[in-house]
Amino acid sequence: MRTDGSGALEELIGRYPTRRAEQIDSHFTRLRILREGDRFVVRVETAPLEASVQLRSGIVGNSLFSATDEAGIPDSVAVQLSEVFASEINFHRDLRRGDSFTVSYEALLADGEPVTWNQSARRLLAAEFVSRGRSHSAIWFEASDKGGRGAYFDFNGRSKQRAFLASPMQFSRITSGFAMRFHPILQNWRQHQGVDYGAPSGTPVRTVADGVVDFAGWKNGYGNVVSVKHGKDRCTVYAHLSRMDVRRGQSVEQGGRIGAVGATGWATGPHLHFEFKVGGIQKDPASIAALADTLALTPMSSRELAKTTQSVRLQLDAAGTSGGSVSSFE
Repeated sequence: MRTDGSGALEELIGRYPTRRAEQIDSHFTRLRILREGDRFVVRVETAPLEASVQLRSGIVGNSLFSATDEAGIPDSVAVQLSEVFASEINFHRDLRRGDSFTVSYEALLADGEPVTWNQSARRLLAAEFVSRGRSHSAIWFEASDKGGRGAYFDFNGRSKQRAFLASPMQFSRITSGFAMRFHPILQNWRQHQGVDYGAPSGTPVRTVADGVVDFAGWKNGYGNVVSVKHGKDRCTVYAHLSRMDVRRGQSVEQGGRIGAVGATGWATGPHLHFEFKVGGIQKDPASIAALADTLALTPMSSRELAKTTQSVRLQLDAAGTSGGSVSSFE
């Protein structure tokens, strides 16, 4: 908004997503209201979004997400931050007041301001988290000899990404583990051959590893179910879905959406039933994920990562010593 010396409105600008679906990630609409003499004119313009890298730092007070909000970090980046360090930091129990973090992430700008609609923040690029005096690091790296596919590594070149994710959902709670339980429908005690995650209907479900969909359809008490094969003898099952976003024979990548939480089949309420099979036999998913191999780099990629890490550490150090101020660069 721009006013004259007397406070009268001279110009007012509003920005919002373009209505063209093919331009949603590249352009925005600018609504400009201008005073011309004794009247106002309205102009609607389509302008390109500017890609940038944002740097933020913060200090934990009550919780991680209140700290990221205070630092101006988008929720989508905060979620990625919690996932990257999930195997090292328990964000419910381990955080202490005074723990600190610094992050860099991709963003889209409209007239120099981060957009607030979908895709405003794309990916966490690097982060350093100091919890209980111990430093944890992560950097997104796309190896040239891996076809441009990326993963997270720490600053010493160790992979932070295992072959299998610990959970098929970003935010959920386990309502029934891999153990004996009293079946809510059959009304008897039996071994629960998977893990149930409670979540609202429609919550996205993701595959825990690369694979090929070998079944997507209705199966008795499972309701809508997707089964993904990972190599010769490993398979994961995702049941009671409200919708299925993949088809049989489709290749899927780790973390890719395959459906949404529902209550189809033998379900007393919306939740995801998740199974991990080895040689056709159900195994405890938690133990499989914990023992899963990490991703390895070739010597050439390791040298590339070392160079990238050196540059990124300088950027994070600069943001961390600036007291939480914001920087952006191309």
